[in-house]
Amino acid sequence: MNNHYSFIGGQEGQWRVTRCDTVVGAPIEAVPRLNVVNTAASQLSQRGTWMLQGFTSNVRYAERHEINQLRAKQEGLSRSASTCAALIPIKKNAQWWALSQDERRAIFEAQSHHTEIGLAYLPEIVRQLHHSRDLGEPFDFLTWFEFAPEHTDAFDELLVKLRTSEEWKYVEREVDIRLVKDSL
Repeated sequence: MNNHYSFIGGQEGQWRVTRCDTVVGAPIEAVPRLNVVNTAASQLSQRGTWMLQGFTSNVRYAERHEINQLRAKQEGLSRSASTCAALIPIKKNAQWWALSQDERRAIFEAQSHHTEIGLAYLPEIVRQLHHSRDLGEPFDFLTWFEFAPEHTDAFDELLVKLRTSEEWKYVEREVDIRLVKDSL
C-alpha cells in the first residue's frame, strides 16, 4: 500500500479552493484548485503552483486506549456526503522538536487534550494526518479533514479548541485551506 500523498495546488484538481487563510507565519500562494494524489511527488509529471507531500504513518502520540477509541469512531475518507474539506499544513518551532517524545506527549495530550478534542467531533469530521518533516518539506504535518457542509460550524469550533491549547504555542506556521468538492 502506497502511503505517500501529494497535494498539488494549481489550476486543476477535484477540489475547488474557497479560502486560503494564513493563521500564523508565512502565507502560501493562493490557488483556485487542489488535487490530492496517492503518489509521491517524485513520481508525478503533474506540477502546480505549489506541491506539498507527506506520508501516513502510525499514530505517534496516542496510547492504546486512545487509538482504540479513534478506530471505533473514525469513518473513512471520501464519504459521499463529505463535500467540504480542509488542508491545514502546520510547522512547529525548534523548541517543540527539542523536547523529548514523552514531553511532547504530555503537552499534546495531558495538557492540550488533542485526541479527546478530536474524538468529540467524530464521526462527522474525519481526518488523516500526513507527516512531512522527514521529507524535508516546508511543513511538518499536513492535516486533511473531510466533512459535510452542515458540519462546517462544528469544524470551526474544533479548530478554535485546538488553536487555543498549550500545544499551539509551538506552532510557527499554519495555513488553513478550505475546499469544496465540485459535483460531477
